[in-house]
Amino acid sequence: MRVLLRSALVSAGLVATAGLFAPVAAAGASVNVLVLKEHGVGSAAQAQPYLDKFVANAAKENGWAEAKGQYEVKRAGGEAYVQGQKPHYGILSLGAFLAFNAKYKVEPIGQAVVAQGGGQQYFLISKTAADLAGCKGKRLASDHADDPQFIDRVASGGNFKLADFTLVTTTRPLQTTRKVISDEADCALVDDAQIAELAHLDGAAGVKTVWSGAKLPPMVVAAFPDAPAAERAAFQGSLGKLCSIDKASCDAVGLTSLGGGGAGAYAGVIAAYNKP
Repeated sequence: MRVLLRSALVSAGLVATAGLFAPVAAAGASVNVLVLKEHGVGSAAQAQPYLDKFVANAAKENGWAEAKGQYEVKRAGGEAYVQGQKPHYGILSLGAFLAFNAKYKVEPIGQAVVAQGGGQQYFLISKTAADLAGCKGKRLASDHADDPQFIDRVASGGNFKLADFTLVTTTRPLQTTRKVISDEADCALVDDAQIAELAHLDGAAGVKTVWSGAKLPPMVVAAFPDAPAAERAAFQGSLGKLCSIDKASCDAVGLTSLGGGGAGAYAGVIAAYNKP
């Protein structure tokens, strides 16, 4: 009788334990990863298969039972993914990270160096103006004007605001520089990737840099609140290995290297972005 009673209690305990932990396992079964690379060249559809391989490698390295990745080039698409899929991690353009930092409570756990990614330094270019003062009040072309808070408080270093100009809004990187070349704009606000391409454009010989901003930190590897502490620590520790496991996939996604740490590197830009 005593043996039967003990067996019944053990069985009841196992059932209760299974009932307690099964919903948690189901809810956290997939580790979702968002890559949001704004203002770059190329499409999300082209990059997605390589991101799938990269995420599969990360899952194997970290012991994740299931993992999925999503590549986005527009912030609206990235936000929809965050709200719908509750990712654990993101590799985010700096402006997107700063917007998400307060809104979604993301925290930096590493840095992502991106080939030809742009966004680490901003410039004003012109054929006619001699300096920043010469651009103010004039027509300014830019494909970066969709994030005024980032430009006004971070990219410009507080030296100007978009409201100081008559904006000529563009949607593609090369379209911006060509507005200056064709005299449809007096100046243009561009990033380091656009500056690198400028010399290769027809008619760009007379276009010069009239203002340069400070160099900013690279894209951010960020953790979302749904990432458990132990999982987050392990992923952060594995970042430096991931691009050596499958360099081709990293190259195809545009990642030159990944590294852990990085929280201190973003303190200054976070403070500037959130400054009243």
